Formats: sequence, structure tokens, C-alpha cells
Amino acid sequence: MHVTDRGSQPDAENPEWTEEMAAAAVRLPSLPEGLQRKLRGRPRAAITKQRTTLRLSPDVLEQFRATGPGWQTRIDAALKDWLASRHRA
Repeated sequence: MHVTDRGSQPDAENPEWTEEMAAAAVRLPSLPEGLQRKLRGRPRAAITKQRTTLRLSPDVLEQFRATGPGWQTRIDAALKDWLASRHRA
């Protein structure tokens, strides 16, 4: 049984692989191309965002980054809120 990083409890959902498990494993390149595409990476969202370059003031960027992971999403939400407030006026 695999031991977690804490080293205190075994991880029953992620056991160490046995020789038999390794021998039975199928490598991704040996699967059909269509299935490989389905298994690779994260599924596409229904609405995808567009990549862009945006220049922000250092203080704005610092404050959003200080909020932790997901700061880019919070900037997107703040801009959406601003747009919604402009349409109400």
C-alpha cells in the first residue's frame, strides 16, 4: 500500500503498482488516435476564454496576486462586474 506524504496513513485509493499491474498497463501511444485525444489533458469548457496580453498597474497586479491562486479569474470577474454596472447606468 502506498503511504501518503504525511507518512502516517496508507492511501487505499492509490496502491503501489505490482509487476502484474505494470505488465497489463497500456501506453497512450498504442491506443487509437481518437481515444488518445479524448484522454489527453483537461476537457474543453463549453465557453472558452481567449488568451490576451494585458498591462496592469503594479499595485493592481500585486493586490490580485496576493489573493492567491485564481487571481486571473478574479480579475475577469471584476471586469465583468464593471461591465454590468456600466450597462445598468
